[in-house]
Amino acid sequence: MYWHIIEGEAGCRFAVEHQCVAIVVDALRASATAAMLLHHGATEIWVVGEVHDAFAAKKQWPDALLFGERNGLPPEGFDFGNSPRETVAAKGRRVIFTTTTGAQRMISAWGAAAVYMGTTINASAVVNAALHHEKEAVLIPAGLYNDPAFDAQEDRVAAVAIAMTAGAEIGEGADVYARWKPRIEQEGIETLFMCAPHAEKLRRIHLEADVAFCAQMNVTDAVPMGIEKNKLGVLVGRK
Repeated sequence: MYWHIIEGEAGCRFAVEHQCVAIVVDALRASATAAMLLHHGATEIWVVGEVHDAFAAKKQWPDALLFGERNGLPPEGFDFGNSPRETVAAKGRRVIFTTTTGAQRMISAWGAAAVYMGTTINASAVVNAALHHEKEAVLIPAGLYNDPAFDAQEDRVAAVAIAMTAGAEIGEGADVYARWKPRIEQEGIETLFMCAPHAEKLRRIHLEADVAFCAQMNVTDAVPMGIEKNKLGVLVGRK
């Protein structure tokens, strides 16, 4: 069975239309943050599309923690940003989570055979989760929501790293795989993350430590999995 690498909204549509397993790869940083929230014991994550949706959900669950970002930083009134290094605070808590891109892709991919969030830090675990379905899978480099021209290099690198872990035959996106696999082998994931345009954005707001964290392989076996969708967003739990 093929694994595909299709960026952005096109990848979400492909997964839904072809009933593939969708793996949203927002490497800097939503996929890593969601995985580490579950790793550290968050009871559930409500992934919502907009900041106002997060505050609406907070009214329903006043004890929930607000995690997320806009332009890399936590919106006013949030408890934490979108940093995997802050996630230990979520132990035993419900989390409401919104990000510029990764959250949007999770919502768009709803209706696929299954919807996961994956990146380098949970690569082996997300591969195992996807293979369990015995269906084709679509790795969806998240890109930047509403800016398809943005060069989300780290998302492609992470998607290819996951595909390499799977040892899968690549269908759509074979050119992406062929471009990045040798560079991963020669230069390493951290180097490729560090020279990505998004990493430069994070350095400007003094979050370069997040880039190094997110470039690690197989830190956790926690796999964020979409469980249900309602008017608030997508409920995500641990696979």
